[in-house]
Amino acid sequence: MAKSKMANRYTPEFKQQMVELVRAGRKPVQLSKEFKCSVWSIRGWVKQADRDAGRGDGGLTTAEREELAKLKREVRQLKLERDILSKAAAWFAQEVAPNTKSSTDS
Repeated sequence: MAKSKMANRYTPEFKQQMVELVRAGRKPVQLSKEFKCSVWSIRGWVKQADRDAGRGDGGLTTAEREELAKLKREVRQLKLERDILSKAAAWFAQEVAPNTKSSTDS
């Protein structure tokens, strides 16, 4: 599954630099004007960095987000495989015993 273009707009290094500048006392509004990114993005990066450092608001860390996404992909794949196997089993059941009606001509 491809990521959106917006998800890759800023490099991790840029995001880390913005977080460090905020922690050094710069205001997200000032940084937003200077570096042409949204205030909401900067605040989100700071919030995520706090979560990753264990000082966050209880939200998912980056590692937890990545693991959750991986597990969701695995679940989607397993469901697909289960559906395929179920259909294959039904098809083979028909092939092995077509027309298995009991005869009453004894």
